[in-house]
Amino acid sequence: MQTIAGAAARPFKIPESVLVVVHTPALEVLLINRADAPGFWQSVTGSKDTACEDLRQTAAREVWEETGIACGPGSELDGALRDWGLVNVYDIYPQWLHRYAPGTTRNTEHLFGLCVPAGTPVVLNPREHSAFRWLPWREAADACFSPSNAEAILLLPEFRR
Repeated sequence: MQTIAGAAARPFKIPESVLVVVHTPALEVLLINRADAPGFWQSVTGSKDTACEDLRQTAAREVWEETGIACGPGSELDGALRDWGLVNVYDIYPQWLHRYAPGTTRNTEHLFGLCVPAGTPVVLNPREHSAFRWLPWREAADACFSPSNAEAILLLPEFRR
């Protein structure tokens, strides 16, 4: 558990996460702007809540928490969430290292795609994100602050249904 002066203890983040490229059939990609880092546009990302949480469950939970789009079991979009079977391992950005256990410097990220109908409503969690936009896939890749996120978006045509 980490302790922040004056705040309740929180568990450290697990260095295993998902990146979900949310897109339409026309390959318009949803990007969301981080509230804690203005100008840092990204796809849906997030860490496992527990070490035993299934990655598909992590992906569906993060999409719901960050965008209000339901894609978990029983939802209309359940079958639209696809594990791309790709993994990125990268150095955690220095400004976010404090969220992880001491000595943790790398994260393993699993890539997913979620195809949604054009016009799907997006409801952001304002604690996490301040804005969203839909962009054609190449423009979305150019707008991402993270190179691994940009690379994932550039792979989108290979994984679309």
